[in-house]
Amino acid sequence: MPREQRRNDRRQQQESEFQERVVYIHRVSKVVKGGRRMSLVALVVVGDGKGTVGIGMGKSTEVPLAIQKGVDDAKKNLFKVPVTEAGTIPHEVEGHFGAGRVLIKPAIEGTGVIAGGPVRPLFELAGITNVLSKSLGTSNALNIIKAAADGLQQLSSPEEAAARRGMTVAEMFVGKEN
Repeated sequence: MPREQRRNDRRQQQESEFQERVVYIHRVSKVVKGGRRMSLVALVVVGDGKGTVGIGMGKSTEVPLAIQKGVDDAKKNLFKVPVTEAGTIPHEVEGHFGAGRVLIKPAIEGTGVIAGGPVRPLFELAGITNVLSKSLGTSNALNIIKAAADGLQQLSSPEEAAARRGMTVAEMFVGKEN
């Protein structure tokens, strides 16, 4: 099989396993000598629904190009999120980016995704089905979603925490009741 065909097969396989969602498209302008030069900024979230998610931003003069650049950027910035069997996060966390802060709390089964506009697709594409979140500080969609991504990257599973402490998960939860 030629190298180019293998590369195309790999690219198609990668595209099919990820879902993509456009969070927003903004029209921005740059003032130049002849007037205003318009361009579009697209913020895109890409995820597989099993704990892998990424955020990307694309800028172009046309919408489809901006979205495609955003998808490519998001695929370069993928990260893993520990998700429990109940479809929630292991512990409470607060993410920061710029003036944006997002408080993310685990929720019991049946709660659903309770999150503001730009953060909702991030949780859904990460495979988190039960979560509570509150955005604080700013209403800028880019800063809020990056703060939420920062929070998700801070999460650690019980296995990772136990390994850091040099003990097993059972030893870590001795004496704790549900």
